[in-house]
Amino acid sequence: MGTTAAVPQVAHRFVEVDGVRVFYRETGPVDAPTVLLLHGFPSASHQFRRLLDVLGNDFHLIAPDYPGFGHTEVPAGFTYSFDRLADVVEQFVDAVGLDRYVLYTFDFGGPVGLRLAERRPAAVAGLIVQNANAYAEGLSDLARDFTTLTPDVPGAREKAAELLVLPVTRGQYEGGTVDPTLVAPDGWTLDQHFLDLPGRKDAQVDLALNYHTNVALYPRWQRWLADHRPATLIIWGRNDIFFPESGAHAYLADLPDAELHILDTGHFALEDRLPEIAPLIADFLTRTWNRPEAGRNPDGPGRRGGVRSVGGRGAASLG
Repeated sequence: MGTTAAVPQVAHRFVEVDGVRVFYRETGPVDAPTVLLLHGFPSASHQFRRLLDVLGNDFHLIAPDYPGFGHTEVPAGFTYSFDRLADVVEQFVDAVGLDRYVLYTFDFGGPVGLRLAERRPAAVAGLIVQNANAYAEGLSDLARDFTTLTPDVPGAREKAAELLVLPVTRGQYEGGTVDPTLVAPDGWTLDQHFLDLPGRKDAQVDLALNYHTNVALYPRWQRWLADHRPATLIIWGRNDIFFPESGAHAYLADLPDAELHILDTGHFALEDRLPEIAPLIADFLTRTWNRPEAGRNPDGPGRRGGVRSVGGRGAASLG
């Protein structure tokens, strides 16, 4: 009989930052390459539970729940905006002693993580981008409609609340997958449990009506990427109803050396494509953790390259 690899211990903890009791999951040796896992909507750190089990023996993985998500507890009167989510995550990394990490950005983790990267560029050892958009061409028509919802638009709160029901939550997991039987019901069931807690729908609607601030920041984030050129692994489910495949390729204008893998799945790619994604992440971390600081854009600060890679590490790998 073959030997079975030990399953890592995953700790489940709270830390208080600025009155917010942040829940987080942590596993792996603290002196190993560190990944700060930033979840998306409408999920929380539980979306990374299987990844923690697979990679936790060799890498230090830490995944917080944002305010308004998962098990994190907020004080009365907390203001929900993407700036505030980034504030809390920034204070969280200080509270748990992270000074260098690879950022895993997924969905909402994109705007939260890029705000954090702007504030602390020296802490970013690399980027793992999984269906986290930062480009206008990466928005589907459905997503574009979503970004027009602002507090001054009549009926906007009611329209945003339409996203918070069980069929939509489930559809985000199973939509775009080749085989929905590979998607465990645990994720979308737990997401809906949290969405249905008192006050959570109001928090999510507030964030929905604040999403337009992320689109306004796309040019600034693109300049940051072009200027800093972090080592980057892009993994993208091509059948995402919010962020189509074009959003993945758009990164190559600013990160021509990025490694890009397009998979035939939907938004929550980890749910059904973990066996392919986990080795890509492990290889990326092993190759890049001790990499010297990324070079600056040879074209000069703030200038985006005009040629996208069509071969080598920039080429799409079809799953």
